[in-house]
Amino acid sequence: MVVLLSAVCCAAPVSNAISAYVALQSAANGDGGAVVDGGTAAGIPPRMLAAYKKAVQQVGKHVPRCRGMRWPILAGIAKVESNHAIGRAVSAGGDIRPKIYGVLLNGSGAGGNTTVFPDTDNGRWDGTASGERAVGPFQFLPSTWEGVGQDAGGDKSADPHNADDAALGAAIYLCGGGRDLAKRSQLKTAIFQYNRSHAYVANVLGWIDQYAAAAKSPDLKDVSGKVRTVLEAALAQRGVPYSWGGGNANGPSTGICCSPSGKSGTAIRGFDCSGLTTYAYAKAGIRLPRTAAAQASVGRRIPASSGTGALKPGDLVFYAYAPGRDSTIYHVGIYLGGGRMVNAPRPGAVVRVDPVDAMSGYAGGARLL
Repeated sequence: MVVLLSAVCCAAPVSNAISAYVALQSAANGDGGAVVDGGTAAGIPPRMLAAYKKAVQQVGKHVPRCRGMRWPILAGIAKVESNHAIGRAVSAGGDIRPKIYGVLLNGSGAGGNTTVFPDTDNGRWDGTASGERAVGPFQFLPSTWEGVGQDAGGDKSADPHNADDAALGAAIYLCGGGRDLAKRSQLKTAIFQYNRSHAYVANVLGWIDQYAAAAKSPDLKDVSGKVRTVLEAALAQRGVPYSWGGGNANGPSTGICCSPSGKSGTAIRGFDCSGLTTYAYAKAGIRLPRTAAAQASVGRRIPASSGTGALKPGDLVFYAYAPGRDSTIYHVGIYLGGGRMVNAPRPGAVVRVDPVDAMSGYAGGARLL
């Protein structure tokens, strides 16, 4: 443990919100599966992302007064409920196999359930007539599915185990009678209706915000060459979890994360701050040392006294407990321009775009390109 912690950058940890009690814990707490390298929604399998986008296009036919539905909302729900069905096979038509089942809601306490839900579908959707359990990538109860399920693929069957049908059903459910989901208050209400837990709402909103940010690609039209290669490589990892000790020149790797102290020892696949910079610069053929403090010794140093206005796209950005003393550097990001950086900030967060003042103790930068 000592060796690992001495080889990584770190930041002040934050706690994680819990997922829904009907979520598949084995999926929600897994290593995140494959990462979409070069896309705008890292971590979402392309076929699942296509289902979310398709549902946004179709929901207006079923809830004409719905406003503000967008794919990051559906992605946020699906991330918490099933981790985007990662680990399952999704056919071209959207069928997910093996099927996704939640815990049996019999009040046993398994998966956090304390209320008995009697069977409503004779096992048609949830595979058991002895009770009720949530199904599919959006974890619908069969009784709820009967009210919102629609055929999205044209096969005349509304199946919660089909990615397209399930995403459309979730969009319909979240829209209610005609909510405006562009309004934060109504979005929160919709998510709370999905699962009546404030922790659940906070968790889903966090993912929605990250996916929405990932969908907005910064303008790199004036950036070229190796600088562009570095920035595109880093931006492609938005949405990948922070992993303390994770990441290397080849991409995300398994580190540790997360508890309120950031030291639970739970394995998670992703990047820490210097793992992300190591990966992005490797794409441009530049090998960096592994820690943030060591990376400050590479290239031409840009002193903190010059201010952030002296930074150029592609520069490393450093943060120290005692600015002016590079031995205390604890964090590094990659400057994008316009006062923003690509950042793997802390346990419980994901790779994202942040203002350069999102971290404390600005300690200048380094120019390698």
